[in-house]
Amino acid sequence: MRNHKLLFTITLSYFLLGFVNIHFALLGIFCMTIPFFLVFKTKKKTWCQGYCPRAALYTTTLKHKGWNSLNTPNYFVHGEMRWVMLTYFAVSLFFITMTTIAVAKGVRAPMNYLRFFVVYPIPFSMPQLIQFSKVTPWITHLAYRFYSMMMTTTILGFTLGLIYRPRTWCTICPVGTMSDSLLKKKRR
Repeated sequence: MRNHKLLFTITLSYFLLGFVNIHFALLGIFCMTIPFFLVFKTKKKTWCQGYCPRAALYTTTLKHKGWNSLNTPNYFVHGEMRWVMLTYFAVSLFFITMTTIAVAKGVRAPMNYLRFFVVYPIPFSMPQLIQFSKVTPWITHLAYRFYSMMMTTTILGFTLGLIYRPRTWCTICPVGTMSDSLLKKKRR
């Protein structure tokens, strides 16, 4: 199964919608949950093999990069790097959840800016072309956190795609790693 050529527009739209209004960043939750529904339904990595918009983005934009790529290291494909990324993903989701709860309880102020790798503030404000009124601060905080995580992993994927093969990110993607683990458990 191949990625549809236009699926990359979903990833681009996701990031552009964040500039329209950051609350659209919450749509990324679908891209994180749909793969698992497909794993349970089809008993294979249907999302990774044909429907992942991020994989389509890397394939489309990096396949003609103009120089020879290095081979993807074996420790990415079969080794520890997959678990390092899964750990990063879990820690990020933990921070997102805990800080969102703290904002909802009024213990901390909402974050209304982007961060790279959870901790490094990005030194610019995102323009918001449309303002949604009456949105609770914790939802805005969650949207910025989620957009930050998606931005970080997309930049990381592009960097890996430039150094190695276009879909090197797919070898360490936390969704793919968790899908593999679920499929192995189902086979037992």
